[in-house]
Amino acid sequence: ALKETYLGTIGLEFMHVQDMTQRNWLQAKMESVLNKPLFSKEEKVNLLSELTAADGLERYIGAKFPGAKRFSLEGSDAFIPMMKEIIRHASRQGVNDVVMGMAHRGRLNMLVNVLGKKPGELFDEFAGKHADDNRTGDVKYHQGFSSDFAVDDKNVHLTLAFNPSHLEIVNPVVVGAVRARQERAGDKTGNHVLAVTVHGDSAVTGQGVMQETLNMANARGYTVGGTIRIVINNQIGFTTSNPNDTRSTEFCTDIAKMIQAPIIHVNGDDPEAVAFAARMAVEYRTLFKRDIFIDLISYRRHGHNEADEPLATQPMMYSIIKKHPTPRKVYEDRLVAEGIINQDEAIAMMNNYRDALDQGECVVPEWREMDMAAVDWLQYLNYDWTAPYENRFPQDRFLTLAKRVAEYPENVKAHSRVEKIYNDRKEMAAGNKPFDWGMAETMAYATLLDEGTHVRISGEDAGRGTFFHRHAVVHNQNDGTGFVPLTHLHANQGRFQVWDSVLSEEAVLAFEYGFATTDPKTLTIW
Repeated sequence: ALKETYLGTIGLEFMHVQDMTQRNWLQAKMESVLNKPLFSKEEKVNLLSELTAADGLERYIGAKFPGAKRFSLEGSDAFIPMMKEIIRHASRQGVNDVVMGMAHRGRLNMLVNVLGKKPGELFDEFAGKHADDNRTGDVKYHQGFSSDFAVDDKNVHLTLAFNPSHLEIVNPVVVGAVRARQERAGDKTGNHVLAVTVHGDSAVTGQGVMQETLNMANARGYTVGGTIRIVINNQIGFTTSNPNDTRSTEFCTDIAKMIQAPIIHVNGDDPEAVAFAARMAVEYRTLFKRDIFIDLISYRRHGHNEADEPLATQPMMYSIIKKHPTPRKVYEDRLVAEGIINQDEAIAMMNNYRDALDQGECVVPEWREMDMAAVDWLQYLNYDWTAPYENRFPQDRFLTLAKRVAEYPENVKAHSRVEKIYNDRKEMAAGNKPFDWGMAETMAYATLLDEGTHVRISGEDAGRGTFFHRHAVVHNQNDGTGFVPLTHLHANQGRFQVWDSVLSEEAVLAFEYGFATTDPKTLTIW
């Protein structure tokens, strides 16, 4: 029974998880499915249909634009049904907003077969028909997309972040964007907005920003209630097939153990196991609000790009891959053997998808038109940034705020040096001393907060200020608690947050960039 559970197409690493409640849940989740049918006939046919879409798009582009770079998903086709299953299952767990980040491998497939980008528009990009229409000039496998996705009787909003070739840098950006969405929606527990990040097997362990991002996962100012992290593991790492050359750990996902995140290893040729892993990851994240990894063990059918010849450097691996049937063919044969479908139905499925691509319209049945009224950035489009603005603030109001920011309760015992700073600020508010840099900065925030603008300061020693000048947080010397005067201006003020970050330069900056580009009504300072 143990062999059947743990030595099949799913391998679960969870003994490094110290919390026994989590560990027992993971074990029970795996062992409870023994000898039980997990998927209905309709669900199995749907999985084959989604594999057909993943496979069909790559074949279509390969035939229509031979030699063009597309960073094919072929070999890891099960990523498409995995993503759709995550979205479906997350929606049924209460999620209504999913933000995703990924590098270029499989991105075109994701755009068309999950987010609902029209194939005709993608093919026009391949043909160079949008070369002179004032776009940013970024290549098609870096571009983002947004859409709505129907699950049962509700719509889930999907966002795929733009991403340059700097592989893992998008991940902290996505997490920051999710934190902004959660705060905007009042989602304090992370029940309604989900982050999903997608990694390559070499990049996830080779790029330092990934360690920085994981280190923030449970820090107060940066947590989002858990992120589902998917590794498209094609076992090759660019063009390096020997694991001894790509990393110093046994598995590429060993980095997950630094935050005790469980790891589900799943065989990409078994889409039912992949769908089970997707559901399990969603349920774990929903229940425990922590990160979880899915390691999609698969392969890369072509070279790093489609003009590359992988046999030159990986003759043994690619001699096997060339003979290996596609994931879709493996699963089709399995369903035919089970009597779920027949050969004619399988062929018709492929033909219907190809016909849909020929039409050029959306091929995702769940796609829905976005509610554009909910997009905060519309008011900033075509805005004249040189237009005059009100750059004055009422003096009496300013002085009232100045007195407020210089006060803290009598039961808060400040350090003697901080006490002097605040006494000086009282003198500044009274007009007896000129404003210093720290007070001027504090008043800049206070006047914004007074008008309802939110302010978020983030970074190393952000609360006190690196040069001992800010002291936005007064630390009580008696009990260690903190008091933040800028949060006590008045009942209708904007939200003020100041977070001492982990000792990170790249990931925290990327997180705050993601936050700032998601919430235009918050001044974000790093």
